[in-house]
Amino acid sequence: MEKIYGQFDLETIEKLADIINKKELSELTISSGDNTITLKGKKCVPPVPMPVVAAAPAQAQPSVESTLSESEASMAEEVSGKIVKSPIVGTFYSAPSPDKSPFVKTGDEVKKGDVIMIIESMKLMNEIQSEFDGTVEQILVSDGQAVEYDQPIMVIK
Repeated sequence: MEKIYGQFDLETIEKLADIINKKELSELTISSGDNTITLKGKKCVPPVPMPVVAAAPAQAQPSVESTLSESEASMAEEVSGKIVKSPIVGTFYSAPSPDKSPFVKTGDEVKKGDVIMIIESMKLMNEIQSEFDGTVEQILVSDGQAVEYDQPIMVIK
């Protein structure tokens, strides 16, 4: 006999845990009526760097690069231009379907409002439009890769 947690049976909870692991999610919350369940995965959201306080003495103030991790600092040096970030958690797709050409490639010109990618979230295909005019300088993720909220996806110069 399966134990029931509110409106959620053990089988449902195990299926949700599998989804969290497969999609590498940090957290999933489901509600049914008055009952809510939150499951947390292994993947942690990276901490936000602390801002530098201008009132501190100059020698006590850490440099901007010292507050960033080594990988973030190297990425900041390499990236120049406007960064397009993921507006939602999901899966990045560069084309409308596997047999179609990508919305944009490195070197393509884009205008504000052009569709530049799809992020699939909860089985919904969300067309993401460019917020900038310019040239696609770099695409930072590969097709089919899971992306987090506010993760850099593309650089437009």
